[in-house]
This record gives sequence, C-alpha cells and structure tokens, in this order.
Amino acid sequence: MRVTKQRAPSLLKALGRARFPDALDLPAGKYRLVRVFKHDFFAATGLFQSDDGRQAVLKIGRTSDVMGLPGRWIGRYLARREARIYRALADLEAVPDFLGMWHDCGFVHEFVPGHELQKGEAVGDEFFDRLDALIGSIHERAMAYVDLEKCENIIVGDDGLPHLIDFQISWHVPGWWGSRFPPSVWLRGLFQEMDRYHLLKHRRRNRPDQLAPEQLDESFNLPGYIRLHRALTRPLQIVRRGLLRRLDPEYAAARR
Repeated sequence: MRVTKQRAPSLLKALGRARFPDALDLPAGKYRLVRVFKHDFFAATGLFQSDDGRQAVLKIGRTSDVMGLPGRWIGRYLARREARIYRALADLEAVPDFLGMWHDCGFVHEFVPGHELQKGEAVGDEFFDRLDALIGSIHERAMAYVDLEKCENIIVGDDGLPHLIDFQISWHVPGWWGSRFPPSVWLRGLFQEMDRYHLLKHRRRNRPDQLAPEQLDESFNLPGYIRLHRALTRPLQIVRRGLLRRLDPEYAAARR
C-alpha cells in the first residue's frame, strides 16, 4: 500500500496518516480507486472499479496505533469478524457477495448499485416486506444486524429492492457460546428486538400507509435501552464529528 501524508488527526482515523491504496489486485483482475466512502476511527471504506466497469468495495480495519499503543490488532479482529459474517450470509441475495480478504486488516465485497435509503423516500410496495424477510433470515441464524438505525446502511438497489451493507457491529457469536450461553442468548434477543423496532421506525417514516394504527403507535414508543444507548453515545459522536470537520478537509467535503 502506497503511503502519503495528509492533514488529518491520525488518532481519529483508522489508517492514521496513510491514504487508501490506489489499486486493488483481485483474482478477477485489477481495480482502481474511484472514491473513499468513509474513514473513521475503526475502518476506512472505498470504491474500486476495473477497466471493464466492474465495481468492488474495500474495507480496511484500523492499522494505526492508538496513543502509542498497537492498534493493528483492532483492524485485524474487525476485518476477520465481519468477513465471517458476510460468509455466513452468502446465500442471501440482499447481502453483497464476499470477494476475499485483503492483507490482514481488510476485505473486499461486491458493490451494490443504488443509493442510501432517505428519510421519507417513497419506496416500492414490497420494499419493507423484503427487508423484514431479510432481517428475519438473519435472526433465524442466531444473529442480529444491530446497526439498522442508520438509513445509510440500507441500500435501495437500482432494482428497487433492499440490500444491507456494513456488518461491523452485527451480533454473531458462533458455536455453543452463541446458541446456549444465557448472557449471550439474552443479548442476542435484545439486539434482535432493536432490529425489529428500527425496521418499524423506517417503515413509519417511508411507508406509513402500510402500518396498522397499533403499529404506528408502537413505532413512536422508543425502548428504554435505546434511549440509554443514545444518551451515552451521541455526545461522543458529536464531539468526534466536530473534530473531524474542523481538522480534516476530506471528511468535511465528504459530509457535504
């Protein structure tokens, strides 16, 4: 990976002062960087395209040290963990195909043509039914998506159908620990309940005509554990984003 310098707070960025690779060699051929989607503390994600128009997404976990302490193990763990989730969901058409690992801290998956779901966007009649079925399929595998609150993780494909990306914080504990260990089972159930709430919230925002009156009321009833989570994490998010906007021109431009 070619490394160049940029003006950015290295502590807040997964790659520190290193930039994304300009090219990506895959079994299917060589791909060149089109744009960087996101670069935060835990990972950096970018779009690549081959000469014949095929596109792929590279996600690199943290490689930079954290206040003088080794940080690469974080990226290695996150990349391998998320790759394992993509493999576990490989038979679901609404999840991008996993294309392989990239060094020790990154992996590549298929790019889904489309756009991020927007609040209030009028989607097709089957959109949320299919998204509901997708979440149900994930839950049936003793997993939870967890990050469904964010509209940007739900892709409205060019085919008009829903697709899910970014499984970085999804719940997946394989083996006995995930299927039988009581604390793990309890947490999984909690995260699955969160998925169902956020799905209902998105349907209310985008297709309220599909909700019965009692479902509409339920979509406004924010669970207490979600309120607690927001109270704890929102201040940190605001501070972090403010610092990045102030110190990193690339981040500010991307947000615009």
